[in-house]
Amino acid sequence: MKKERDAITQMIEQENGQYDVVLDLFQKCEGKLVFMGVGKSGHIGKKLAATFSSLGIPSFFVHSTEAMHGDLGMITPKDIAVLISNSGNTQEVVQNIAPLRANGVVTVAFTSGKDSLLAAGCDYQLLYPKAEEADALHLAPTVSSTLTLVLGDAIACALSERKGFTRADFYKYHPNGALGAMLKKEQK
Repeated sequence: MKKERDAITQMIEQENGQYDVVLDLFQKCEGKLVFMGVGKSGHIGKKLAATFSSLGIPSFFVHSTEAMHGDLGMITPKDIAVLISNSGNTQEVVQNIAPLRANGVVTVAFTSGKDSLLAAGCDYQLLYPKAEEADALHLAPTVSSTLTLVLGDAIACALSERKGFTRADFYKYHPNGALGAMLKKEQK
């Protein structure tokens, strides 16, 4: 936990030159945000798509491998593709850049690999610090997946606030469960 906490602190203190640019880009998006990845980055991408959607920002997830087998057809030129890979050199993710761009889709690299193929190939970059993973072997995506999640959540929250998303709006997308019940009472 300390390794993840320390990495988050480092990320907060790090200057990320394109954070505000990407936030502006997302705010102007006329389509949907499409998160893409494989492995643990794919799991984080699914969670981020769900969070953005629940905050009124239309989003969905496309598995990077499935994209190359027909699922690219889900993505339109009005959408923005956010390609997630810690190293930035994951073949299954990087291979999507050329077809996405050929189809007129703006691409955003979400990576710690500032000099990676993903960062170099995409239109924009969301970078987080490269940090040692928390497991004894320093291999399992732990710190890196946490940083991706934290930065993605921060962008979702900032974008939702910029768009003036309210508690009543949240209720529209989350009418059930404990949150839905609480918000339903507020709607009366």
